[in-house]
Amino acid sequence: MAATLVDLTHQVTTAMPVYPGDPAVVLEPALTTATAGVNVLALHLGSQSGTHVDAPYHVDVTWPTLDGLPLERFTGPAVVADLRGLEPRTEVTPGLLAPALEQAGPGTVLLLATGWARHWGTDAYLAHPSLTADAAEAIVAAGVRTVGVDALSVDPTPDPGPGDPAVAALLADLTDEHDQPTAGEPTLAAHRVLLGAPGGGVIAENLTDLRVLLDAQRAGRPVEVSLFPLRLVAADGAPVRAVARVG
Repeated sequence: MAATLVDLTHQVTTAMPVYPGDPAVVLEPALTTATAGVNVLALHLGSQSGTHVDAPYHVDVTWPTLDGLPLERFTGPAVVADLRGLEPRTEVTPGLLAPALEQAGPGTVLLLATGWARHWGTDAYLAHPSLTADAAEAIVAAGVRTVGVDALSVDPTPDPGPGDPAVAALLADLTDEHDQPTAGEPTLAAHRVLLGAPGGGVIAENLTDLRVLLDAQRAGRPVEVSLFPLRLVAADGAPVRAVARVG
């Protein structure tokens, strides 16, 4: 059977979904054939826009930046963990990953198929399942240094709250000190474990539907994934063109 290439990348468009607080994405003409003889697009976006990878520097300024990681971190044979059917904001534990981790190891790209790509562009996309710190530690213990997910993050995404500023202000006034996070409480725990792995880890987020890869895996077909980012200097991450090669 001939190899097939599968695009795992969301289209980059103006006003596309972004992580709460990240820069908005805007694409607009900078030059046109009518005025300059050529078409050139001006891009405004964040390093974490669309389908992208995180480098260790994303969560710790003392850890490697994107350009400090070997190219091998961005490609390799894939093992896909079938996590479909989970309820919103479900915690993914080591037990749920056990079947996939039995097949994974050094050099493997572990892909988390939550099925959440189907919610892209809706409010439901923010309520994706996420890894527990223990699950992230199990991934690192298996020797995996590259993890991808078809969701906004490997950690829980905060609820952005009411869209109406007046309602948000009212709720803020009603909040007391007992509702605030405890000082020093860990945040982005899965990010810190995966990216802080020995040698530096990589996380790819906002992958598209992984069902084709799950079907190929069940059929015994080899799957390789490439997640090569833009070569940004001293960056925390960058958009990628994520592609799988199914043998």
